[in-house]
Amino acid sequence: MPRRDAEYMEVDSDSDISIGDGTGRKGKGKEKAGDKRKKDKGKGKATEAAYTWEASYTRSWDTVQEDEAGSLQGAVEDWMARGRRRRLLAPAAPVRRTIIRHLVLLLDLSTSMLDRDMRPTRFDLTLQYAREFIVEWFDQNPLGQIGVVGMRAGIGERIGEMSGNPQDVLKAIADRHKLEPVGEPSLQNSIELARSSMNHLPTHSSREILIIFGSLTTCDPGNIHDTLDACVTNKIRISVVALAAEMKICRELCDKTAGQFGVAMNEGHFKDLLFELIPPPAQKALSRAAGAGATNPAADLMMMGFPTRLPDASPPSLCVCHSELRSEGFLCPRCLAKVCDVPTDCDVCDLMIVSSPHLARSYHHLFPVKPYTAVMSIADASVSIGCHGCARVFPTVALTGASEGLSPVGRYRCPECLGEFCSDCDVFVHDVTHVCPGCGK
Repeated sequence: MPRRDAEYMEVDSDSDISIGDGTGRKGKGKEKAGDKRKKDKGKGKATEAAYTWEASYTRSWDTVQEDEAGSLQGAVEDWMARGRRRRLLAPAAPVRRTIIRHLVLLLDLSTSMLDRDMRPTRFDLTLQYAREFIVEWFDQNPLGQIGVVGMRAGIGERIGEMSGNPQDVLKAIADRHKLEPVGEPSLQNSIELARSSMNHLPTHSSREILIIFGSLTTCDPGNIHDTLDACVTNKIRISVVALAAEMKICRELCDKTAGQFGVAMNEGHFKDLLFELIPPPAQKALSRAAGAGATNPAADLMMMGFPTRLPDASPPSLCVCHSELRSEGFLCPRCLAKVCDVPTDCDVCDLMIVSSPHLARSYHHLFPVKPYTAVMSIADASVSIGCHGCARVFPTVALTGASEGLSPVGRYRCPECLGEFCSDCDVFVHDVTHVCPGCGK
């Protein structure tokens, strides 16, 4: 009896050990049932798909290959180029965008930002990424302005005034000790503070609020849905980057105002979600109504002024923005008031003062450079041996395992002039110059 129980346990455990020579009827039946289960199990493994976490997991070490010299530098460059080209595969059709932007950055300064699930802490990482975001945002949107509001101790605290000078915005969040997290956040108070600072803005500019939220609670004095309805009425776009988890009210804020919502899974994903909000948002299509006097407010003309720059050797005079004696500066073309930096709004006559380079740099968002097509084989490549932009010699051996829009031969062709460029020039043209050096488009 003990021997028979042992044989039964061995069969049920799918062991590869044979339990007999087939002389016993019960042993033979158990053996056949065990063999059938083993066959069905093997067949199921072959036909069924992998688990979700197995299918989505990428074994990057299997795709890394050495070059002829045994170096991994080529594989590292391959992965970097693949990550850079992901954002170049967006639609190339011209999209109507708002190039004059006003953004209020809401920072969560509650005690939940002291958690260490993101190194070193959520608070320190948020300040670091906020500085990088501000620099890149002003580089891509030179005509925009940013204000900073903090959420702590149940109130909204104005940290930095709305300014078009990135140095002023960075100076507002430079002192870490003044932004020490305290208490609970309040979404309603901070959104109301940001909304009140954008009531005077003209209709041709965008009104945006970016919230970096790390808490799972909000301490509001009233109904936050009334604040949400007011933001929808004032056409304020709210985007949220959550560091903890998704909250229903945060999702509603983004959905009803046509903003973006995302939950950061790690440090890299946090930065990606933040930097996705740098390009200007697309405007909704507004049809012009037929009839006399019908106008489209989004297509109205706006007045700008191009200032006169004062030399550094000019006599010092007071500026209207800081009331300080300065030699360098700019003169408003309407009232001749002196301002320190452009772009800005004149404090005397409220004229928007911009420079022609800033206006030209904002123009590329409306007509972006068409994405280059990846050359997939050496047979399809042209006779040129070097990049059309930097004269870098193209590789003569195709790489294996290239995907996600990456060329295995390192060539990317302009659809207009048919010039071929390397991956570095491809990214440089689309991110920096915004003009193809081959065709000038």
